[in-house]
Amino acid sequence: MTKEKTQWKELLEALSVLQWVLTFLFLGLSCIILLVCLMFTSLWPLSTLCFVWLVIDWQTPERGGRRTTFVRKWKVWEHLRDFFPIKLVKTADLSPNKNYIFGCHPHGIMSAGAFSCFSTESCGFSEIFPGIRSCLAILAGLFRIPLFREYIMSAGLYPVSKASLVHLLSKSGKGNAVVIVIGGAAESLSSSPGMNTVVIKQRKGFVKVALEFGADLVPVYSFGENELFQQVIFSEGSLGRKLQDLFKKVMGFAPCLFVGERFALLPYRKPVTTVVGHPIPVPKRLMPTEEEVDHYHRLYMEALTKLFHEHKVSCGLSESHKLQLI
Repeated sequence: MTKEKTQWKELLEALSVLQWVLTFLFLGLSCIILLVCLMFTSLWPLSTLCFVWLVIDWQTPERGGRRTTFVRKWKVWEHLRDFFPIKLVKTADLSPNKNYIFGCHPHGIMSAGAFSCFSTESCGFSEIFPGIRSCLAILAGLFRIPLFREYIMSAGLYPVSKASLVHLLSKSGKGNAVVIVIGGAAESLSSSPGMNTVVIKQRKGFVKVALEFGADLVPVYSFGENELFQQVIFSEGSLGRKLQDLFKKVMGFAPCLFVGERFALLPYRKPVTTVVGHPIPVPKRLMPTEEEVDHYHRLYMEALTKLFHEHKVSCGLSESHKLQLI
């Protein structure tokens, strides 16, 4: 029998998730506002030092960052995991003598599965995949925000830029698993309960990078990710969708209108199971041809589809559920 949670445990889980949601939505903006406001007070030297440090330390995120085990093992991440709960499932061993690119799907609203499994140790990644170092790559612009950048670097987050990927796959030894949420902002706009839509058909850059460095491709699917929030989805061509697309083009991410189960911010308590598939061997090609990129991209989509159908029933979906690739 499953042991019932105490009220204290449920409260800790709710608070842990709330701080994560508020951090995701507001911490970066709050850091900018704070430092700008300090410029007009007697504490202006602090703000000035932060901006000077930003310039001096500009390239650090793309050169391996400042990852700390301390932050990745915070107890708060275990409470976050237990709230849903979130589970990491391995389907194949990974050799620590190789580098990998994990393509993670779907994005969802906040990528709870990807964050918990690959940016914290709450789901036991290091024990499940011994010798492998997970490196979750996110929007590069976030590493240009003073103070906020220090926090996300400490959790082992990296910019999803070419320079950052080159460093992780060629200058950090072997056993690196670079995790990229392939669908990005475009996929987040399709996030809704009951939907299994993956933006992948025109996303081939990660395959080209894998070929350039001989990094094996690994499909990953987070079942339940789209069940965590209810989103207002605007139809193609509508004013709301045009505004979202414009914002995405300018800022790199899309503003989603969503609500959760409690207080609009707390997500629904739905289980999220992140399944890591079998690696697809990729040869090293310094100058990969378009045909080679298309070939391994096709193999990746086939492997992702197979992974989805093999695990959908055990992860709570019915046999009739389909994976839509767009």
